[in-house]
Amino acid sequence: MTTRYSIALTTVALVAIVFSFMDTQPAAAQTVSGEARASVPRTAGGQPDLSGIWQSFTTANWDILAHSAQPGPHSQLLGAWGAARAGRGIVEGNELPYQPWAVAKQQENYANRMVANITNDPSRFDSGDPELQCFRAGVPRANYMPFPLQIFQTPEEIIIVYEYKGAYRTIQMDSESEPPTDTWMGWSNGHWAGDTLVVDVTGFNGYTWFDRAGNFHSDALHVVERWTPLSPYHIRYEATIEDPKVFTRPWNMSFTLYKHIDPDAELIEFNCIPFVEELMYAPLGIMGK
Repeated sequence: MTTRYSIALTTVALVAIVFSFMDTQPAAAQTVSGEARASVPRTAGGQPDLSGIWQSFTTANWDILAHSAQPGPHSQLLGAWGAARAGRGIVEGNELPYQPWAVAKQQENYANRMVANITNDPSRFDSGDPELQCFRAGVPRANYMPFPLQIFQTPEEIIIVYEYKGAYRTIQMDSESEPPTDTWMGWSNGHWAGDTLVVDVTGFNGYTWFDRAGNFHSDALHVVERWTPLSPYHIRYEATIEDPKVFTRPWNMSFTLYKHIDPDAELIEFNCIPFVEELMYAPLGIMGK
């Protein structure tokens, strides 16, 4: 009894020490964070210099909500290849405020996520994850796909090039220009709010999804992004999503982007079009032998 009692006291003491140590961490973390923020590189104009190659390491491309590990497609043949890691999700509150009809549509999207409806009819975008067919990912999805992105920065505009499909977008700085037409990547106007790059994105065609789980939006999508450098090597990405055709209220997502620091870091071409030619064109009878 004495031995067990001594062990119990020792365990309690260790737990108390651990919690005491944890209580001291926020102040230390704030100090480190302050030092890190102070070391963020800056342009000649004094704004944070976001130039470089960045990448998210979330599992949000599979599902922006929290999810368990899941088998990939055709697991009876591929085993663990293509399986999805578990993820905590990137949505504030882990809930999407869908309108009632949109709940059913998301479930339909998920059921048909691997269906490619290949015709000349624009309704072909109503089935299958657009990523499956190598379409552009859109905003915000392009920022958390499992591919890096590269930022080029000037005072007049910021260009983001994505490794996935070589997609890119131009952020017009200090502009309130209207989108000339609806596109996959939308139209981006940006400005600085302190050290945060705020980007207002509209002009979407409504065909992109948020993830492979079928979470979707309409052509009324409005995204407000906030890119805040936390250190020379970290950017906190936040986005407010608004779409009155699909959701009952705006909602938020956030995650961290990490900078590639290897001296030979670069974007490497990922042209997925050849990978989908058979999927896209064989049903139309136009595949060469």
